[in-house]
Amino acid sequence: MVAEKAVVAREGIERAIYLIRGQRVMLDADLAELYDVSTRRLNEQVKRNKDRFPVDFMFQLTKREAESLKSQIATSKPGRGGRRTLPYAFTEHGAIMAATVLNSPRAVEMSVSVVRAFVRLREMAMTRKDLARRLAALERKMLEHDKQFAMVFEAIRGLMAEPKPKRKRIGFEPARKD
Repeated sequence: MVAEKAVVAREGIERAIYLIRGQRVMLDADLAELYDVSTRRLNEQVKRNKDRFPVDFMFQLTKREAESLKSQIATSKPGRGGRRTLPYAFTEHGAIMAATVLNSPRAVEMSVSVVRAFVRLREMAMTRKDLARRLAALERKMLEHDKQFAMVFEAIRGLMAEPKPKRKRIGFEPARKD
């Protein structure tokens, strides 16, 4: 039962990880939900501890990025008027740092799951790259084999062709001496 909950939690976390600006990140609202705090409280704690969040840990989305993300997923709760500020995106390290500044038992507990989800996604990406590299190598081998097979078939066709009949000479043949 506990293992089932862990798998469900990990899958939920993985769905909350987005690729923005070439980095895997989680949005502040998703982190706040995981850490069982309000988005407002999370952002307040982050602002109070700004020195712990360099740009490679956290960044604020541009209006364009927020609009693009909003069109892809439902980032606003209906009936609440939507967000008034642009969301923050936290990298793996930023998500861990957020758990430390919140200092709640739930945040500490969930930060472990967040790390595992980021690591799993990284492993999946590496596996995908490895598979793509192997597939490209196989394609190159197949092309080389295709060329070699074409040469073999050409040689076989040359051997299969009927030999030209010998022309009979005009005239008579000298007698053979055996």
